[in-house]
Amino acid sequence: MRPALILACLAALAACSNPEKTGRYLIDPPTPAARVANNLGTAELRDVSLPEYASAGEVSWQTADGAVRSNPRNLWADKPQRAFTLTLARAISDMSGATVIAEPWPLAEPPRRRIEVRVEKALAQLDGVYRLQGRYYVSNDSAGGTNHARSFDIAVPLPVAERRAGSLGLGSLGGGGATKSLTSPAAIAAAQNAAISQLAEQIAVLGGPGGTVKTSAPRVDPIFAGLPPLEPLPPLEPLPEISFEPAS
Repeated sequence: MRPALILACLAALAACSNPEKTGRYLIDPPTPAARVANNLGTAELRDVSLPEYASAGEVSWQTADGAVRSNPRNLWADKPQRAFTLTLARAISDMSGATVIAEPWPLAEPPRRRIEVRVEKALAQLDGVYRLQGRYYVSNDSAGGTNHARSFDIAVPLPVAERRAGSLGLGSLGGGGATKSLTSPAAIAAAQNAAISQLAEQIAVLGGPGGTVKTSAPRVDPIFAGLPPLEPLPPLEPLPEISFEPAS
């Protein structure tokens, strides 16, 4: 192999291994402009359940063949489940004044409610829309408390850019000529952050399609769940009669 070719290959390998080529993107929804009533009081937010592709470390998107793809150069700056949960709790608290804290609950006084979010889709779609879809649940353990089971389907438009195939754009999978592709991973991160902010507002107002169920009895603490029922107390013996003699 010629020396010039060897040097060119070494330079290409050095460029590929350059850590500055790797981008890390924050899950950090903007502070909501809207202010809503405090409908939650104190609430513990369970770890948000995410699809596997959304909980991985790489930013993912959908390509023309319908596949979900990612690139090791485009990473989330934190574990997606952790960041999604923490920032969602913060956004709900900021807009409503409620005390919503991600599990585990750190305060001595237990929360009045628990929130569980199950995300079914969190994806930059081929149609140029970031879609955040799933269901959330708000439980109230006290007798007569209201429990909510509601769905959400949030769509945030993604900008579309013209890129040359073979460039570092998300949609460039090879071939010649110009091709339309989803814009940068930074724009996907921004769209996801906007979607999380909208989800926070929906949960804060207990909105969305779904239903409510009243709690019929207070929740039994697991510590006491396996104990046998208490035996009834024996009846009390009657008190002896007390007589008074009339004064002379």
